[in-house]
Amino acid sequence: MQVFKKIGLGLAAMLASLNACAEYAWNFPLPATPMATDTLHVHNKFMLIAMAIFVVVLVIMIYAIFSHRKSKNFKPVTDKAPSTAVEIFWTLIPFAILLLIDFVIMGIPAYHSVLMMEDTRDKATMVIKITGSQWRWQYEYMDGDAQGIKFISNLSTPKEQTEKGYQGVKNEHYLLEVDNHLVLPVGEKVRVLMTSTDVLHNWWVPQFGSSRVAVPGFIRETWVQIEKAGTYRGQCKELCGKGHGYMPVVVDALPMAEYKAWVATKKEELAKASAGADKVWTKEDLIANGKLVYEKNCAVCHQITGAGLPPAFPPLTGSKIANGPIFGADGKYLKDSHLDRVLNGVRVMPAWKAMLNDTEIASVITYERNALGNSVGDMLQPSQVKEARQ
Repeated sequence: MQVFKKIGLGLAAMLASLNACAEYAWNFPLPATPMATDTLHVHNKFMLIAMAIFVVVLVIMIYAIFSHRKSKNFKPVTDKAPSTAVEIFWTLIPFAILLLIDFVIMGIPAYHSVLMMEDTRDKATMVIKITGSQWRWQYEYMDGDAQGIKFISNLSTPKEQTEKGYQGVKNEHYLLEVDNHLVLPVGEKVRVLMTSTDVLHNWWVPQFGSSRVAVPGFIRETWVQIEKAGTYRGQCKELCGKGHGYMPVVVDALPMAEYKAWVATKKEELAKASAGADKVWTKEDLIANGKLVYEKNCAVCHQITGAGLPPAFPPLTGSKIANGPIFGADGKYLKDSHLDRVLNGVRVMPAWKAMLNDTEIASVITYERNALGNSVGDMLQPSQVKEARQ
């Protein structure tokens, strides 16, 4: 009776725990690419095979247990040892069966899937480069009409929603929304080059079926060919640090006509941003623009107040870097100055010259030197950043 009580309590606890599940599904998300469809079919086939093996073994075990139990007066053979030949035979038969299943029934479909995953170049019509950094993605279109388009994608969920004790209503796509979506055309095979600036990252969208670890210093490849228009969400699935949960992926798949319209609009937007480096900005405008750049790109490490997270992420408030000189007597920026650190990075801090334009770098430096508890009083023009790049 004690056994049945424990089983009942276990079942009751399991049923009660179902209420705590945020989402529950029996299967993978609906595939949106040929690779995802293929891997789903292979997975389902493997599960059926594994289930069949499990049921056969379980039936044999139950039969053996109930047919040879003491209550049926079963008498074990004790007067002679089993034949060695028989033991070898009954060992080799299951081994041969499993070998056949593994290498033929399961191996051939798996081999086909692996070949499909590695076929990144055949019939690919465009190439994009994805760079992972703590904790954001950088997208760069390498060829075609979109060549030259390059932008950063940051988490756009408001900071207060991620803080402990938040009582308000959270966004529909909490922790899965970004400021700049990656946009790809429907039906086109896209070769994806992947790398990282700091630690291991993994650009992953469940409906695409592709997953590849981005390794610092290496270029790795995968591909996607989205068959249905829509918005697809994913995230970094490599444990890449304390901000791991704040590195989502959002992809908009558009019909070709809409994709070309987006390319034209994006190029015009980037051209306007680049033209901003040739005008003289007021300090007030630089600070206002710099605040937006800081909150998007810097606050995750240095915090919204500039207090930082020592020792990994030092505070900006009162720091020698943010309050020290930028240029020397010769007019060139000093090594380890504020501008040098932002342009070229240091330790875990990335080199922002590859990710932000001249206006954004000038703005965020001006903001950090005149806000967050600092009051240096100077400002940096985009033209000075443009010259420093050279």
